[in-house]
Amino acid sequence: MYKKLTLSFLLLLNVTSLHANYYLKESHRVKSKIDHMPKGKVADMRNIPQNPAYYASQIKPFSKTKQKKLDKMFNKKYFKPWTISTLDIPKQDFGWEIRFITKKPIYRAKGSVIRASTYNKWIDNAHYEAINSKKYKAITIRHTNVKALPTSQAFYRDPKRTGEGFPFDYNQNSSLHINIPLLISHFSRDKRWAFVQASYSFGWVKVSDLALVSEDFIDTFMNDDYAMVIKDNLRLFNENEDVSLVKLGALFPIAEDGKHYLIASRDKKGRAHLEKVTATKVNIIAKKPLPFTPKNVAMVAKEFYGEPYGWGGSYECRDCSATTRDFLGPFGIFLRRNSSKQAKDGTTISIKGLKKVQKKKKIIKYAEPFRSLLHVPGHIVLYLGQYKGEPVIMHTYWGIRKKDRTKLITGRTIITTTEPGKERRDIREGSKLINTLQTIVKF
Repeated sequence: MYKKLTLSFLLLLNVTSLHANYYLKESHRVKSKIDHMPKGKVADMRNIPQNPAYYASQIKPFSKTKQKKLDKMFNKKYFKPWTISTLDIPKQDFGWEIRFITKKPIYRAKGSVIRASTYNKWIDNAHYEAINSKKYKAITIRHTNVKALPTSQAFYRDPKRTGEGFPFDYNQNSSLHINIPLLISHFSRDKRWAFVQASYSFGWVKVSDLALVSEDFIDTFMNDDYAMVIKDNLRLFNENEDVSLVKLGALFPIAEDGKHYLIASRDKKGRAHLEKVTATKVNIIAKKPLPFTPKNVAMVAKEFYGEPYGWGGSYECRDCSATTRDFLGPFGIFLRRNSSKQAKDGTTISIKGLKKVQKKKKIIKYAEPFRSLLHVPGHIVLYLGQYKGEPVIMHTYWGIRKKDRTKLITGRTIITTTEPGKERRDIREGSKLINTLQTIVKF
């Protein structure tokens, strides 16, 4: 079966249907064990405004020229996998997963060590000697996960250590929206997984979650007229069949009639078809780039508030960098997968080594509300503006380091100052965000 599926990918036919039987509607994310994690609170969450609209009046709108330029660059990067013929992955990034699982022990969620005989099967299944042997162009047909290795098995560092164990599954490399262009390098030996490069991530995706595209499909899909979902946790239906969760930040080409949107479906042979989608409400999807206005930035930012922390996009949630990426996307700003790369995606201003007061003043002076990020290695936040002379941020924050090296787990997207937990005596001073933030990233 899987052999036939792979062979069918060679049949690059123009297959389009363009029926309007698909529709997007408001829905919800199905709750999971991520929703039962601790969600500690700090005084900031009671003492400063928690509605992004409060800060939105502080924005400086983009010029139309600049926003158009940023959006053009967004589209170029988004569709890059369809413009390259081989993987374009930095050497230092490639193979990290093998180094990770072979140099130190890896564990299951309950604490048992995963044996070498098990992870060597994963490595063998990855069939890395076949890299760049296929070079197929494809697209995601639903919201899906990107795995470090071709297995659904989670693996962790020692769960007994602080900051390890659930939800930090290192096999969860990223997640991908529906309608993401892909370059397929090759397939796993069992033909269930494809090694892909997307615009902001790479790794293993289930074959059942993608479809191969033809050049005619690409020509129709890349119509230079795009919309982006601006309401989180929508759901795509085909008649009454649930097709996929659709997260804020998913891109849809606008159909020629100006009334519908385009998505890819997959036939039994793994080939992509174009389908028309009807949005059931006008305020759930908008033409990109969305004007950078106080109303719009407040509306989009509010969609992220309170979402549980999802490491690597796990459990259909977001981590810090997914939140910043999906917030800025509708406004035409492209960000890569993780915080370290996002810190290089804009114009940077160093705040490293400054004392608290100096650092806060520099943030307020140079950071632009809702269009600047603040970065510390391992974490990135969206700058919202100031409140009573304090810089305010929105961030998907796992937790605050305490003096005993454990963490006060906040575990969701919150709005705080740059000193969350400053009222507590058990918080480690050197680990406070204000003392660790190093860079302002401007767009």
